Amino acid sequence: MNLIEELRWRGMLQDIIPGTEEQLLKESTAGYIGFDPTADSLHIGSLVPIILLCHLQKAGHKPYVLIGGATGMIGDPTGKSAERNLLDEATLAKNIAGVKKQLTQFLDFDASKSNGAVLVNNYDWFKTISFIDFLRDTGKSITVNYMMSKDSVKKRIESDNGISYTEFAYQLMQGHDFYELYTKNNVKLQMGGSDQWGNITTGAELIRRKAGGEAFAFTCPLLKKADGGKFGKTEGGNVWLDAERTTPFQFYQFWINASDDDAKKWIKIFTFLSKETIEQLTIEHDTNPAARLLQKSLAKELTIFVHGEEAYNEAIITTEKLFSAQNASVDTLSVEDLENMNGIVKIDFPKANLNGDLDIVSFLADTKILSSKGEARKMVQNGGVSINREKVADIAAKMNSFTLLHDQYLLIQKGKKNHFLLKAV
Repeated sequence: MNLIEELRWRGMLQDIIPGTEEQLLKESTAGYIGFDPTADSLHIGSLVPIILLCHLQKAGHKPYVLIGGATGMIGDPTGKSAERNLLDEATLAKNIAGVKKQLTQFLDFDASKSNGAVLVNNYDWFKTISFIDFLRDTGKSITVNYMMSKDSVKKRIESDNGISYTEFAYQLMQGHDFYELYTKNNVKLQMGGSDQWGNITTGAELIRRKAGGEAFAFTCPLLKKADGGKFGKTEGGNVWLDAERTTPFQFYQFWINASDDDAKKWIKIFTFLSKETIEQLTIEHDTNPAARLLQKSLAKELTIFVHGEEAYNEAIITTEKLFSAQNASVDTLSVEDLENMNGIVKIDFPKANLNGDLDIVSFLADTKILSSKGEARKMVQNGGVSINREKVADIAAKMNSFTLLHDQYLLIQKGKKNHFLLKAV
C-alpha cells in the first residue's frame, strides 16, 4: 500500500485535496502539521498528528513540525465555544520548550538524511512582520466572505459569545504559515484534524493566489469513543504524554481499559503494526474477548512508543500487583511490592492521625483523594471506595479500624481505575 492507501485503511483519512495522492507518489514531498503550545505537554489527542508525521517519514517524505509560537498567542477558534485565555510570554516559552522536547522523541531529526524531520516556530517569521505589512500582503489576498464561509467561523459568529477579530485572524495566520513554508522550504503538503480543514484550505488558497503554486492537503477524522464520550478524557482530566502529569502506569491503564469497539479502531490508528498482524490479532481477540488481546497489544505498543520499554515493563509489574491477585489477601504483598508500585499516587500521612477518631469521609477529603467531604460521602455510599481490597460501606467508619499492612501502608482504590498507596509516617 502507498501512504494514502494505508492511511485510508487505518481510518486516518477524511478530507483530501485532489491530486495529493498523485503528488506523494510522484516525488518525496515535504509536509507539515502545526502544534499550538497551549500547555507544556502534549496529550494523547496529539498522538494522531504525531503518528501522521511518522507515517509520512516512513514513506520517504520529509516531515516539518511547526510550533505555533505566534498563533499560540492568539488562539484557534476551531471547536471552541468561547475565546480562550491568552498566554503570557513566560508561560508560552515554557510550553514551547516542553512541546519541542516531546516532539523530538518521535521523529528522526537527523539533518544529514534527505527526509530528516525539521522543527520550526512560526514566531520566527511573524515577529518581523508589521501589522500593516500583514494586512497589505496577506489580508488583501483572502476575502471576508471566504473566511466567513468556514464552519469554525460561522459557528462562532452565530453563537452567543461571537468571535473577536483576534481569533478571526487566526485563519489568515495559519494560512500564512503554509505560504511561508511553501515559498521558503518547498513544503507542499499540510495535514491535520478534520476540524482544521477550513484553516488548511485557506493556506492552499493563499499559495495559489500569491505564489501561483499548487498545494496539497489531507485531514484525519476527529476521534470519539464508541460510547460517545470524549476521547482522551478520564476522571482526572487529560491523558498527558508527560510522565510527570500522567504516569506510564496510568497511561497504560487508559489503553488497557478501552472497549472492544474502540480497541479495534484504535489499534489501526495508534500503532504501526501491519495490516496482517492487526487482522490476526482481531481474529484471536474475537475468539476469546475475555483475554483482551487487542487492548493488551494496543497498550503495549503505545506505552513503549511514548515512554519506552522499561516504563512499559514497570507498568505491567504494577498492574499485576494491583489486579492479578485481586481475590488474594493483601497480606501476600511485601513491603518491596508496595514500595515498587510505580505510577500509582503515593501519599505520606501522619500515623498519629490514623490512630485517632478520624472517619473515612474526612480522611478521603483531607488526603485529596476526593475533592470534598460531600463527594467522599457519596463515593463511599455508592461502593466506590476500597481499602486493602475491601469495600468500605460505612461512612462513619474510623480509620483506626483498618489494619496497616506491615504496620505502615494502606492500599486505597477510588472507582475502578484510581489507586493510592498511603504510607503512615
